Amino acid sequence: MKRILLLLAVLLTTVHLSAQELNAKVMINRSQVSNTKSSVFEALESSITRFLNERTWTEFQLTEKERIQCTFNITIDTYSETDNSFQGSLIVVGSRPVYGSSYTTTVFSTKDADFNFTFQEFDQLEWRPEQVDNNLTAMLAYWAYSIIGYDLDTMSPMGGTDILRLAQDVCNNADGLGFSGWKAFGDTRNRYALINDYLDGAMEPYRQLQYDYYRKGLDMMSENTNTARDAVAEALLLLQTAHEAKSLSMLPQIFTDFKRDELVSIFSGHGSNEQRNTVYDIVFRINPSQNNYWEKIKQ
Repeated sequence: MKRILLLLAVLLTTVHLSAQELNAKVMINRSQVSNTKSSVFEALESSITRFLNERTWTEFQLTEKERIQCTFNITIDTYSETDNSFQGSLIVVGSRPVYGSSYTTTVFSTKDADFNFTFQEFDQLEWRPEQVDNNLTAMLAYWAYSIIGYDLDTMSPMGGTDILRLAQDVCNNADGLGFSGWKAFGDTRNRYALINDYLDGAMEPYRQLQYDYYRKGLDMMSENTNTARDAVAEALLLLQTAHEAKSLSMLPQIFTDFKRDELVSIFSGHGSNEQRNTVYDIVFRINPSQNNYWEKIKQ
């Protein structure tokens, strides 16, 4: 009996440690598409969810609680039953818990404006990195690797490099599929631009920011709020350095877009006037369009 219980414990532990990396929630908005049977959209949502969550993307062994929380909000603008083509956009968000608290923070969020693909109701989504021949699976793999890589960068300096290289490989291999979003110089916010900017040597301060902001800053808030706030302020200096080193990169602006509420919460009414003014100057130079938020930092 003891041997049976021991075997069960080992098996449960093995299953527990071999959990996939992502815990993705997929939502499809098809309100702009009329007179089309709903089953194809239900099948699409189910297929994408399984594709993201049931695949092991890396060699890392994660527990169920360590899986990365992420959302894929897909809006379908047009759908053709004739050639099974979909045109739309994706808002992808990756997040992680802040240690010592119940707070969850966004690690990355952006809009993929070129989420276009073909899909039939009974298609089985498969991923073969050595043979990139389907735009839907290529885009999903690209974002899966990116989310994992960004998350790893928050855990150790440049910790996601190997996984982010896989996202870059997908980008390079998908260029010949004939879909938008993969082209060099096509758009400063497309998939090609984001991954190549992120891995550009000039943007190393931005990658170091990921570790300093989360591990030295947010994760330490429960231990010493003032010290953690100072670490966040120091990390934002790296954001400024990255912006100055590669002014055409959209990554610093994207960061300030999804961090605006968090930054206001951290600095509004807290810290010294000098610190708040310094933070304000950094984020305003990078993203003046959000000044209604930045003004709150100085209050």
